[in-house]
Amino acid sequence: MNSRFLSTRNGVNNLKILVTGGAGFIGSNVIDSCIELGHEVAIIDNLSTGKEQNINPKAKFFNADIRDQKIFDLLSEFKPDIINHHAAQIDVRKSVTDPIFTSEVNEIGTLNLLNAAIKANVKKVIFASTGGAIYGEISKKEGADENHPQLPISPYAITKRSAEMFLHFYYATYGLNYTVLRYGNVYGPRQDPLGEAGVIAIFIGKLSKAEEPTIYGNGKQLRDYVFVKDVSEANVLALSKGDGKILNVGSGVGTSVNELFNHLKNIMGFKGNAKYAPPRAGELDRSVLNPGLIKKELGFKVRTSIKEGLEKTVLWHKQQ
Repeated sequence: MNSRFLSTRNGVNNLKILVTGGAGFIGSNVIDSCIELGHEVAIIDNLSTGKEQNINPKAKFFNADIRDQKIFDLLSEFKPDIINHHAAQIDVRKSVTDPIFTSEVNEIGTLNLLNAAIKANVKKVIFASTGGAIYGEISKKEGADENHPQLPISPYAITKRSAEMFLHFYYATYGLNYTVLRYGNVYGPRQDPLGEAGVIAIFIGKLSKAEEPTIYGNGKQLRDYVFVKDVSEANVLALSKGDGKILNVGSGVGTSVNELFNHLKNIMGFKGNAKYAPPRAGELDRSVLNPGLIKKELGFKVRTSIKEGLEKTVLWHKQQ
């Protein structure tokens, strides 16, 4: 990338950044970080799952679907340097029951966006992918690195892997630069109870009403939970680093559902217990990422412990 993309502190000199899905949980937090660093930001979101109250007032907002042809006009109008692509159908269970819709949004929508990016001379795409779903069961003690066999068992994960491959095609064919960020289980303020990390939002909602939450299976399932502000930091670092790379965004530490519940029980002063139900079909026992490459490429590491992140998330829910 040319000199105007050189790093300053955590970001880069002022850029025009277009964030798809910018009214959603992760996208809106990424936008806040970019605006704090002085970048000019625009949002594309159809508000199907995103919320107006998440939209940063300093960002320009386009109510549009990434599958629409008007995306071409919006990109020509805003002329972004970088696209940060978070818009997606993210509900794993919905992807199982409606794989066609999931493919239309996550694959066709991405292709439409990439075609518009080429026409608008966009320099780089940062793509939000999944580490929690793309690798399948992970038995390696040190967690899955980026070369771990990819065994996605949901249409959601399949479409994310497909989009990664399309990004490489557009780079090889048109020179469109990219960085793929494979997220662990992201949690924090603004989260809806979708996806696996949504268990945290569900638990907080239940405990705040003094209701017993349900744990499916024995509660020993391990996930790599990552606080959303740390994820935002990874996105900021990727503005100027990690070109052509696929990078895990994780802690390398597995936390069980039972541990989550006990942390939240202590934080919220809940006196009851969880109830247990039969395990859900297709659920993984262990999904932990190896963050070695992202530390090397971006200088990134998770800074927020699970206890600290849960305390901040509970505080946010109380303030709502």
